[in-house]
Amino acid sequence: MISTTGIPPHQTAANSPRGHDNKEMTRMTPPKTPIRALAAALCLGLCAGAALARDTGYLFVSSENDNAVTVLDGKSFQVVKTIATGERPRDMKLSADRSQVFVIASNSERVDVIDIARLEVVRSIDVGEDPEMFAFGKDGSRLYVSNEEDAQVSVIDVAANKVLARIEVGEEPEGVLVGKDGSRLYVTSEVANMVHVIDTASNAILANVVVGNRPRRFADTPDGGEVWVTNELGASVTVLDAKTNVVKETVSFAPKGFRSDDVTPVGIAMTRDGRTAYVTLGRANHVAVVDVATRKVRDYVLVGNRAWGATLNRDESMLVVVNGLSDDISLVDTRTNKVLRSVPVGRVPHTAVIDD
Repeated sequence: MISTTGIPPHQTAANSPRGHDNKEMTRMTPPKTPIRALAAALCLGLCAGAALARDTGYLFVSSENDNAVTVLDGKSFQVVKTIATGERPRDMKLSADRSQVFVIASNSERVDVIDIARLEVVRSIDVGEDPEMFAFGKDGSRLYVSNEEDAQVSVIDVAANKVLARIEVGEEPEGVLVGKDGSRLYVTSEVANMVHVIDTASNAILANVVVGNRPRRFADTPDGGEVWVTNELGASVTVLDAKTNVVKETVSFAPKGFRSDDVTPVGIAMTRDGRTAYVTLGRANHVAVVDVATRKVRDYVLVGNRAWGATLNRDESMLVVVNGLSDDISLVDTRTNKVLRSVPVGRVPHTAVIDD
């Protein structure tokens, strides 16, 4: 295993996750009529469709205190199944071919892989101590996992289930983002108030960028030119120039009726056209709707208790907000910025993923 040193580990900040014989069966089976042939063809098609299920519309929500992922029907929002996972499931992402959901099980020190067609865990990948968030490399063959207790990022070969490298970063790493061209990896250090910029070819740290207080998660613009970072204890988002690794601007949040200390941005989702960013404000129980070009807040949307994660559906007509302390999700109409409904899920939900 490779270890690449980034910043001194002691660096901190002020505010410091069947068995029949085929021949016998052939002899006993009568010749197929056209109807039987059609039925057989339909069966083959359905069986193939089940094995290669895509775009099911399922909504997956990880629940930290249930050690499970709740699967909801994407139209009725009724529970389809509850899938047992490792302990404390948190971050989740779809695989590149959209056939599987990868979910971090922090207290089990692994990533569980859920087969969407079967709705069950089919394998697990050991990823090191206290994993919290992760990202796929550009081609989907590698995982980059933040290990909070170890102050490291683990580089994992997905097919081989093997750790290729461990990269030392600042204390309490959380957010992980692979840039649009796959050559850069961005990792937040909550304690050091930094974003580490890492070369994915060499695993060397290229830059340590000071951002706001307790940086958490990322989104980048469609052209890859900007990286947005939420600052949980800074009530803000820092905008980085991805080419120069320089801070361009800070977007601050101040919903009416909340003290600055209660505005704790964590989750962020950006539309594919790069015009709008949605930022969850944690204990302020709102989502900020931000105009990316002007950096202005267009609206604040009241959601559930401790708004944490944010996920857009494919046509971006709906934002799913995960509310960690009200044990539900809020479904927001992005055309009106109004909550359509709230849906109960498991205890302390963390992340939502939509297979649409």
